[in-house]
Amino acid sequence: MVHYGHACMSQTSRLPVIYVFGKKDIDVDDCVEKLLSTLKESSDEAQTILLRMDVAYTHRADDIVSKLRPSIPHLLYNPIPTIAYPNSPSHTSPPNTTSNPETNGNTPAQPYQTILYIGGENLSLTNLLMTNSSCQVHSYDPSTQSTRLESARVNKLLMRRYATVQKARDADVFGILVGTLGVASYLPLISHLRTMLAKSHKKSYTISVGKLNPAKLANFMEIECFVLVACPENSVIEAREFLQPIVTPYELGIALQSEPQWTGEYVLDFKNILDSESNSQQDTNNPNEENKPDDLDEPIFSLTTGKYRHAKRYHNTDPDPDPTSPPSTSDAIILRNQDNALSVMPDSAAGHFLQERSWKGLETRLGEDAPGVLEQGRSGIARGYGDDHRV
Repeated sequence: MVHYGHACMSQTSRLPVIYVFGKKDIDVDDCVEKLLSTLKESSDEAQTILLRMDVAYTHRADDIVSKLRPSIPHLLYNPIPTIAYPNSPSHTSPPNTTSNPETNGNTPAQPYQTILYIGGENLSLTNLLMTNSSCQVHSYDPSTQSTRLESARVNKLLMRRYATVQKARDADVFGILVGTLGVASYLPLISHLRTMLAKSHKKSYTISVGKLNPAKLANFMEIECFVLVACPENSVIEAREFLQPIVTPYELGIALQSEPQWTGEYVLDFKNILDSESNSQQDTNNPNEENKPDDLDEPIFSLTTGKYRHAKRYHNTDPDPDPTSPPSTSDAIILRNQDNALSVMPDSAAGHFLQERSWKGLETRLGEDAPGVLEQGRSGIARGYGDDHRV
């Protein structure tokens, strides 16, 4: 596959990719001068510094690095590859993540405290700020030839995401939105999310969507919270037009904890999420006991509404129940149809939502009206039927 334009550089799962980023204009001398001036003002020049840039400016990366290195001896930069192969060890992380940076020489990688970013304000910069909240981030915009300290935005971004996590804690029915079919490890991550929700007695639906929009998701009113599985650049949705909150897989893991603890770390890479979860399961003998309350009927206090609520519990017997077997618990939904016959719907969040609605659709009136008499219909084609009397 040949990809033209901006790319998130996520590892692909099936096809090799050749990237054609394009070449945007940039004044290298002005860029280097402005970045060095910013570092001198903040006294960060002597520290280990990581350099990141938008893919449209990578064609001048060698010139920028060669002019920055005399003044910044501890400068780290990973060249962005133009050819990517599935499951390639040399392409295991996007360029805007901070895993295993390397220098151009033989010096081993060192911890960094400051990040320089070259590019405009976009999703790449936003994700860089959220995944490196403990670092000072200075950006240079080639279109305006200006620099600014971006770290002040991190706290507001994380506060909004933490508020979204609190809304997810109040949800009992989740929708897993499949927003990618090419990023590596997306299928294991979806399977992991289903298992995690079932162990927490939450109901989940898996929905394959293209581009998200409020009207599309508004068709699923029974779903109280969505989990978006997409590439790192498109995982964080801040739009207020959506009726339900949309969280990332990492935020869902925090929301399902009995006592959520957020240290400020933010993970968007699929592989890192799966690796951290496998390590946490090895450290605990029975991870289900952490999320299991002492009293199943105990109300839960909501930080978003300031009220107590009773949570609905699904999958009380088996995380993967057999749909053909009859339910054996009292939590199954029992419906009474027009013939006064009882029908049992095990773990049906949609059925429960339908019963709570004031309008349930057109009435079928089965057995209440006499059947109609069969009549001869019209014959012919749309241009002229047999009973037409047009001249």
